Amino acid sequence: MIKLEIKQHVAWVYLARPEKQNALSFDMFVELSRVIKKIKRDPRLRAVVISGEGEHFCSGLDVAAVMKKPSNIMKLLFKWLPGNQNLAQKVVLGWQDLSIPVIAKISGHCFGGGMQIALGADYRIVDKHAKLAIMEARWGLCPDMGANVVLAGLMKRDQALWLASHAGPVSAEDAKDYGLVTQLTDDVDKHTAAMLETLMARSPDTLAAIKRLTQQSYRSQQRKILAKETWSQIRLLMNPNTKKAIAKAKGADDIEFNNAKSW
Repeated sequence: MIKLEIKQHVAWVYLARPEKQNALSFDMFVELSRVIKKIKRDPRLRAVVISGEGEHFCSGLDVAAVMKKPSNIMKLLFKWLPGNQNLAQKVVLGWQDLSIPVIAKISGHCFGGGMQIALGADYRIVDKHAKLAIMEARWGLCPDMGANVVLAGLMKRDQALWLASHAGPVSAEDAKDYGLVTQLTDDVDKHTAAMLETLMARSPDTLAAIKRLTQQSYRSQQRKILAKETWSQIRLLMNPNTKKAIAKAKGADDIEFNNAKSW
């Protein structure tokens, strides 16, 4: 469900579950973490491009599937120390830990966990018709995949708060105004190729140094934020209101799916 192709020193990573709009299963988290480690060990690679197979980048976490097996939830959230990255956070911040540039190529829906994965990339090239959302609040949950570490360097506090709280999709134009989009385009393939050409013309050591210095400038209290993300999510998962929110959101999803079939 995660595909990796190496072409001309670029790692092309595909979220490959198009029949579910690339919704994230537990196995996809495991595979993404492995792919990041594999890319990190390959000195030949100069850049990474993450995209979704089919029309959409990612519709978010497949909540119903993941929560059918409670042990998978614990595997996603478990960490040895509070400030460490758990599996859910590794598939976002793992891209930040790479020394090479990472581009998220976004079309269609980019929701929830998919949006957080895109936030882990260094650049987001977004189709002008795409829809983006941080959707965890819809399920009675909070963003807990490390996005809070990245958002502080991209958005104003009130905008980040509202985006996570209302949990609804925003247009690509609005997302650019918020600071979530690096480049808005009607041809994501063309602009991704152009960005890769520019980056590949630079010294890889220079790009690695710039990435490292920029991260240090914008990040603050990362371990504290990661610990609070996970603790907040565990508390919410134990809260009876979360079960009500999940049931309500599931019902709304079923209605949207049935309506979509009639189009």
